[in-house]
Amino acid sequence: MLAEIKCPKDIQTYSIEELEELASEIRQRIINVLSVNGGHLASNLGIVELTIALHHVFDTPKDKFIFDVSHQTYAHKLLTGRNKDFEGIRKYRGLCGFSDPQESIYDHFYAGHAGTALSLGLGCAKNRDCFKRNEFVVPIIGDATLTCGMALEALNNLPHDLKRFIVVLNDNAMSISNNVGAITNILGRIIGSPLINKLRAENGEKNYLPHDDRCLQTKTVSAVEGLGNASAFFKQYGLNYIGPIDGHDMKKLIQKLTALKKESGPCLIHVVTTKGKGMPEAMFNPTTHHGAKPFNPESGKFLPNPTAKATFPKVFGKHIFEMAQNDENIIAVTPAMAHGSSLDAFKDTFPSRCIDVGIAEAHSVTYCGGMAKESGLKVVASIYATFLQRAFDNLFHDVCLQQTPVVFAIDRAGLSAADGSTHHGIYDIAFLKVMPNMVICQPRDGRVLKELMNVAFDWKKPTAIRYPNMITEGDEIPVMKRGLGKGEVLVRGEGLLIIGLGHMNHEAMQVHHMLNERGIESTVFDPIFIKPLDEEKLHELLNNHAMIVTLEEHSLQGGLGNTINQFLMQNNRGDVQILNKGIPDIYLQQGTRKDLLKEVGLLPDQIVEEIIENFSLKSKQCATQ
Repeated sequence: MLAEIKCPKDIQTYSIEELEELASEIRQRIINVLSVNGGHLASNLGIVELTIALHHVFDTPKDKFIFDVSHQTYAHKLLTGRNKDFEGIRKYRGLCGFSDPQESIYDHFYAGHAGTALSLGLGCAKNRDCFKRNEFVVPIIGDATLTCGMALEALNNLPHDLKRFIVVLNDNAMSISNNVGAITNILGRIIGSPLINKLRAENGEKNYLPHDDRCLQTKTVSAVEGLGNASAFFKQYGLNYIGPIDGHDMKKLIQKLTALKKESGPCLIHVVTTKGKGMPEAMFNPTTHHGAKPFNPESGKFLPNPTAKATFPKVFGKHIFEMAQNDENIIAVTPAMAHGSSLDAFKDTFPSRCIDVGIAEAHSVTYCGGMAKESGLKVVASIYATFLQRAFDNLFHDVCLQQTPVVFAIDRAGLSAADGSTHHGIYDIAFLKVMPNMVICQPRDGRVLKELMNVAFDWKKPTAIRYPNMITEGDEIPVMKRGLGKGEVLVRGEGLLIIGLGHMNHEAMQVHHMLNERGIESTVFDPIFIKPLDEEKLHELLNNHAMIVTLEEHSLQGGLGNTINQFLMQNNRGDVQILNKGIPDIYLQQGTRKDLLKEVGLLPDQIVEEIIENFSLKSKQCATQ
């Protein structure tokens, strides 16, 4: 059936049996494609029936589905005309792994971060009401969304008389890892209470009771539900609460959603789903199968890793664990990224010292600021670069302005490859370096990462150590004492100075060798620190280098190149020619790292050609010869 579906209207005449068969086809399609491409597996398998039911009941794209995070939109894409292109999901110039308005009229917003759907939905509803339209607005949120302060702010601003506004709470008891916090417990209590569920079921069935008895029964159920808190919690915000219901029961989903269209005010339907539904390996291991690597579609087992080399996050996770074993004052905080940031061993061994605060990036930063303000604790904020953007003011106001020595371990700093524009960690240097007194550094390999971690607490300053999610060398090489603001010359030459940032020094060294083959000398300098910059070493290098190339996997707006340009201007070095290579002023989509580097001209052979052209090195060589 899936191959015949061109748009959601095609399924609106399907029987329940046909829709259930369609669900099986969609699951198999997702499994087959993701077994090759990788991607968000468990969450998408869990939302299949709910997605089908929503498209069966509502009239999209007139009615607006607004997915929170939107990594769980694969079934939605398959039902909205993108089945034929689904093999290209998360690939270069293929389908985005998240909602993408440029990709389809059924996708209304880019959404890669949690907590946005309710605010966006309220905005859409306000626009609708201003122009007297009548479409439904349907934010689809996860249970982890409710740990976001922004989601609670939206609930606080929800008009009690708002019409045609239906919130779908897809509750699978997880974000990436298990959810944490008080709100999770509120939902868990009402789901897990046999008494509440029994009374609710009976209340729905016994409509034959006399009116007075029915009123008494309804009040009784409401009172008992208040003990569970979930229903009462949402009703306090003006939402009529319905549920929880089985998110894999197609018939019940359609019945409930159809009934909700007649509600006179805003409502929330609480749907309970199972992550990884239909694939046992993903059901039993939903965390590892959240962002799945390629796997065997029959068994669900991941394919062997082609390399045993460590990645930057694994080096970080292993080393911070070793540091914590030797120093009981080290504490790590993460906003729901313990597994991705390789903090599992730390968390399992020292649960009171490795704290997952849930999807609450702003809180996580301010929380760290509070812990680190008084001397004694050594606090590490482990956070992805793209998620740190959400805590910019907290970083400024609650850490840097207070001059609190929090160490930020900024994971996924660089291109996020298959995740695309919402996840690239290519903007953080620009906002970090405007903070007075902040240290910003980036290691080129695992050894330098460990060196920076060893000494970061000694500086007594807010410190950012940024690194990508990619394989690294040097993990087993003995570490040395790393001085604050001290860079390192990797290879010496004359005339041309190549300054590479972090892992881009691998490209810098390749460029050096390729130029050397053409008879062109160059020096490769790893600054390690963006702030404070090693000005002493730069002054020394400028004595015999009149041309500079900067290489970074970061936006050119406010990155390393911009920093070097400022240094040259402040020191009146207008005699130095400079070429900045990085991410231009565009939003990069998804693809492999190589695809994306090629698109922006950051592959070594492209860099070599631009250097030769920009500095007219060929003509200079010819003239010399």
